[in-house]
Amino acid sequence: MSRVPLKSAREIEIMRRAGALVADTFRVLAPFVKPGVTLKELDRLAEEHIRKAGAIPAYVGYGPKNNPFPGTICASVNEVICHGIPDARELKDGDIIGVDIGVLLGGYYGDACTTYTVGQVSAEVQGLVDTTRESLKDALDLVKPGARLGDIGHAIQSLAEGRGYGVVREYTGHGIGKRLHEEPTVLHYGARYTGLKLQPGMVFTIEPMVNLGRPETRLLADGWTVVTADGSPSAQFEHTVVVTAKGHEILTV
Repeated sequence: MSRVPLKSAREIEIMRRAGALVADTFRVLAPFVKPGVTLKELDRLAEEHIRKAGAIPAYVGYGPKNNPFPGTICASVNEVICHGIPDARELKDGDIIGVDIGVLLGGYYGDACTTYTVGQVSAEVQGLVDTTRESLKDALDLVKPGARLGDIGHAIQSLAEGRGYGVVREYTGHGIGKRLHEEPTVLHYGARYTGLKLQPGMVFTIEPMVNLGRPETRLLADGWTVVTADGSPSAQFEHTVVVTAKGHEILTV
């Protein structure tokens, strides 16, 4: 028996609304992602929009009681892979920033991430961003009943590593629903025809983190910020997806 909870049509409809709010928050932030804006200002804009919609930011206060996450968004600039804290840092021309947004609406979560380019980035960095986005699309295209999680990981790994990038191993996608993190764990590497067989009603995130250099990571002293061990830039894209009878539906669009 699978330990992965299967969502009902009613639950999926609520998660569709939560996902749409996440997507709309990215739309609100996009015009402000430019040189000179602070991460804290982006965080304020996101929180204001989410709360105005009657939802709760999923990340603020998340984690251990002695070190809860302090922001509405995760703001991960350049060599920061994930869980970057939105502080007073100003974006500058040539930066990239991964913005991860989660909301709780109607008792269910929505979760997604996008990497924005700031001003004019180098061709090398643009290639990283494009490949990471493409790897998520390739993985999503495989989501359907009977497919396996290993197929998803293999699609991401084969594209990214085939172009010389490093795929982060330690941080993964995950099931999502009434809890932000549920079963299954979704690896961004793997072998085809292996792993959990997908069934209609499964809802999970796919969120590849791809480094310009090597895949190794390092956790900073704040207990949250994860950076590339070699200091190279990293990009991330994420969607929440539901397996349907005929294929899949992306909920965070």
